[in-house]
Order: sequence, then C-alpha cells, then structure tokens
Amino acid sequence: MSSLKPKLFTTLKNYNKQQFISDATAGVIVGIVALPLAIAFGIASGVTPEKGIITAIIAGFIISFFGGSRVQIGGPTGAFIIIVYGIIQQYGTTGLAIATIMAGIILVIMGIVKFGSLIKFIPYPVVVGFTSGIALLIFSTQIKDFFGLQIEKVPAEFHEKWLVYFQTFPTVNYNVLGIALLSLLIMIFWPKVTHRIPGSLIAIIVTTVIVIVFKLPVETIGSKFGEIPSNLPSPSFYEIDLAVIRNLIGPATVIAILAAIESLLSAVVADGMIGGKHRSNMELIAQGLANIVTPLFGGIPATGAIARTATNIKNGGRTPVAGIIHSITLLLIMLFFGSYAKLIPMATLAAILVIVAYNMSEWHAFRSLLKSPKSDVAVLLTTFFLTVIFDLTIAIEIGMVLSVLLFMKRMAEVSNVSVITRELEDEEEKPDPNSI
Repeated sequence: MSSLKPKLFTTLKNYNKQQFISDATAGVIVGIVALPLAIAFGIASGVTPEKGIITAIIAGFIISFFGGSRVQIGGPTGAFIIIVYGIIQQYGTTGLAIATIMAGIILVIMGIVKFGSLIKFIPYPVVVGFTSGIALLIFSTQIKDFFGLQIEKVPAEFHEKWLVYFQTFPTVNYNVLGIALLSLLIMIFWPKVTHRIPGSLIAIIVTTVIVIVFKLPVETIGSKFGEIPSNLPSPSFYEIDLAVIRNLIGPATVIAILAAIESLLSAVVADGMIGGKHRSNMELIAQGLANIVTPLFGGIPATGAIARTATNIKNGGRTPVAGIIHSITLLLIMLFFGSYAKLIPMATLAAILVIVAYNMSEWHAFRSLLKSPKSDVAVLLTTFFLTVIFDLTIAIEIGMVLSVLLFMKRMAEVSNVSVITRELEDEEEKPDPNSI
C-alpha cells in the first residue's frame, strides 16, 4: 500500500530547517508566478477571474498535501480552457461544477484500481496531437482581446472565429495592440535579465501602470468583470441525479482523462529533473480529491501544471511543502491585494495566454513526429484536426481508441513482455543520500 501513501508523509520523516527555507522560497516564487496564470485561465475558460485564483489555492493545496509527487504544483491549466468553456456554454456553471466533481470521482477510482501506471502507455503522438490542437484553440480565443477588435460575441467554432476576425480587423484598437505587444516583448526578453521574477508579473505591473498614468482607453478586468472579491466563498452543494449524470458523463470523462494525462506527464517530467519516482496512483487520487472539493467553492477543473512544477524545482522546491506554501501565498495575495487585480488590462492577459499557447504547442515535437512512421503521423494529425475542427470530447474519444490500436500494434512487435509487466508496477524511488 506504499504506492497509495502521499509523498508529503514520506518526505517529512527527515525534514530539516534548510530544506524548509528552500521550499518556502520556491513556494512564494511559484505563488507569484501562478497569480497571473490563474486569472488568465479563469477568464479564458469563461468564468470570473477570482475562480481561477480560488482553483489555484484550494486545488493546489490538496494536490500537494495528498499527491504522489514530491514537487508537483497543481491548479488551473491551459489544457482545460477549451473543454471548460464548451461545458459552460452548454450546461452553465452549475453543469461545469457537477461535471468536475464527477471527473474527480472518476480520477479517485482510477487511482484506487491502479490505472496510474497505464496512462504512460498512451502514445506520444496522441498527447502531442491533443496539446498542439488545444494550443491553437487557445491562441484563436485571444485574438479579440489582443487586437481590441470590436466584436460583440465571438463564435464558438474555430473557422467561424477566424472569419469574424478577418471581417472585423479594420476595427483594431491600437492602444490595446500596443499594450499587448509591449507585454509580449517583456515576457520574451525578461528571462535574459532574471529567471527569479516571472516576466508575466513584470508585464502586468508595467502595462497596468502605463494604462493608469496615461489613462489609455483599454478594457481592464474591472471594466469587464467589476470588483474581484478578496475572500474565499462559502461552499455550495449540488443535487446530482441520474439524468444529470447521463448528460454530463461525457464531459466529466474528458476532464478526468485530460487531468490524468497532464498531471502524470508533469510528474514524469519532474522525476527527470530531480531524479525521483512519483506514485502515479496516489497522484490520481489527489487530483480526484482536488476536483471534488474545488467546485464546491466555485473553482474550475485543476491538474498538475508542468511549467509551475518546473519553476518550483528550479527555485529549490523538493518536497510537497513548497506546493502548500504556494497555495498560502496565493491566498494572502487574494486577501490583501486582490482588489488591485481589477486594474490589469485584458490585452496583457491575452498576451500571457499567447505565450502559454506557444509553449503548449510543442511545434518542435510536432514537426519531428511528421517524420515518424505513417501510423504515428496518422494518429498525430487525426487527434490534432479533431481537436481543432470538431470537438475536444470527440478528439479524446477517438484518440483513446487510436491509442489502444497503436499500443496493440506495438505490443505485437514486442517479443519480451516482461518489460511491460515491470512498467505496470509502481516502483519506489531509490533513496538519494544528497536529499531528504
């Protein structure tokens, strides 16, 4: 049962003051990095900004406390933007909350029955096809705010969006475009100055000050959404009956599969950076608990975030304490500085999401996979175009079927099945004498 034991309880056995200082430093930095991303992901998903922050606080705490990774940072991510927006349009925020809770239950069950180790067998072309497609969709949702186009309602369909963009392009607001481009340049070149302070935060501070000082006529969070609450809401509970379950089982399954893939992918990347070994089934349970609890407070789906996890590691985080401090940092920012968030220009958030989309696109991997065997290329392009042109739910369903077929094909070519048997086991990481 050690595979179902949270990493927090393992790492605290030999915890010391030096490690706490490293974890606290990393946690504060990641909390600051997470703030603009949480706001941007919340708005892009079709909910109010504070719901993104609430998700980062509550889900981030639960994922770190119960998770199977030493360094995983949880919260809202770009992968969920498109599916969340679609669910809200069809079922409303109540439908999203219920679907997220159902997804959390599915994730807990997946962890208990030890499906965590099976996720790693999803073919790489499927994962790249999903993420590249989602990245293109995220980019396409930010054109209006990036250029300040005068569009009353942006269409939901990908091709319809771009037709409207081309038709309304003469309505570009050059004040908005200037703020967006300045934000983009800051985020591109700031890492050459330092990696300790995120470029997104500098972009927000600089552009917000410019908008206030010069009184530029650009849309801000406050002008679009009004005041941002500076406290956590009381929990709400929802009635779930068979009719609701029947309607939302599809979206809930998509959320669960996306959360499982992204969180375990992030955990694997983190293992490579710290030389560790995560507990995949415990990680799924933690993700499930986070997605069960967070919607009760108005939050949106959450999972492990690769970029924030990498930031945590690079700044010295080595135990789940860093993730817990990241959540506390966000809570303190919300309580004492949340009201200032309303001054942030929407163009700056659009620029942040353009960078997120670029980083998600994995265009290097996409291009290299086009030189792979024909079966891999077919799977890659199928999942990519289904995600972009049709619907992420359909793309997930067909992508999983293609995963099974491709996996069966490869297994037929493998003569030694003992390797596969070992991969299905959740092995413990070997003790590192240089870490706790």
